[in-house]
Amino acid sequence: MGTENLTFVTEFIFVGLTNDRKTQFLLFLIILIIYLLTISGNLVIILLVWADSSLHTPMYFFLTHLSCLEICYVTSTLPQMMANLLAGNGAISFTHCIVQMYIAMALGGAECLLLVAMAYDRYLAICHPLQYAVSMGRWRQLQLASASWAGGFLVATINVSSTLRLPFCGPNRVNHFCCELPLVLKLSCTDTSILETTMFGVSVLIFLLPISVVLTSYGLILYSVLKMRSTARQRKAFSTCTSHLVVVTMFYGSAISVYLKPQSVTDPDRDKHIAVFYVVVTPLLNPIIYTLRNKDVHGAVSKMLRRQRFQRKG
Repeated sequence: MGTENLTFVTEFIFVGLTNDRKTQFLLFLIILIIYLLTISGNLVIILLVWADSSLHTPMYFFLTHLSCLEICYVTSTLPQMMANLLAGNGAISFTHCIVQMYIAMALGGAECLLLVAMAYDRYLAICHPLQYAVSMGRWRQLQLASASWAGGFLVATINVSSTLRLPFCGPNRVNHFCCELPLVLKLSCTDTSILETTMFGVSVLIFLLPISVVLTSYGLILYSVLKMRSTARQRKAFSTCTSHLVVVTMFYGSAISVYLKPQSVTDPDRDKHIAVFYVVVTPLLNPIIYTLRNKDVHGAVSKMLRRQRFQRKG
């Protein structure tokens, strides 16, 4: 077929999670509540770290960046998802889809790298406590955080710019609720095997290389913790690292299952069901996991509440 006969796609249609209108309204309410709780929970962490000087440490510096990432990530995906559920129409313009895909991929890549920085921070704090203050100074914190953000946007720029060179001439139905690169690629009307192989290689670097660094760091941490004589220090180290590992497992596990596995032929809905976990659930759970058993955060909350009471009495 000649290129003059091609009809280029101007919008994509999301299949979504369901076609039942009652279920769509129910999902809209659930996701709205989750979205508001996610924004509130992550904002509370940012405000607590900003307001309490005892939380002005590298660990909480990186945690505020993680909270910023989660706020931006859910805002790039969930409002569009809720609008589609409310309208019962999964249409999204081609431009909007590309922008959403770019932002989500950039923030996801940045989170991959930020989790590495957080693991490295814990490794230095537990395995090399005497050198920690020097090794993880303010300038090093800024370098690691900046590299995480820049790395995520660099990967997204490479992948999305390559996708923009492809022709999309139909079909335009995406079996998802948001624009994910692997699914959008399959709608191109040209051979994408070389590009898919290249992007698979990039995904291996952005997922498997960081997670290998994270697991190595925590392996060394575990070895150091088991050698500690103080049970109190052991409990504190285990408590901090456990919350980090839970977040790492949830994020990397769900993302790898989508980006580094072939699409299921027997279950074509598998990818979007897994995506619900890392797009909707994980950003909500992150602030809960990091604060649930964290005595420093509990203390900061108590201080803030006492401050408010004194101000009201005054």
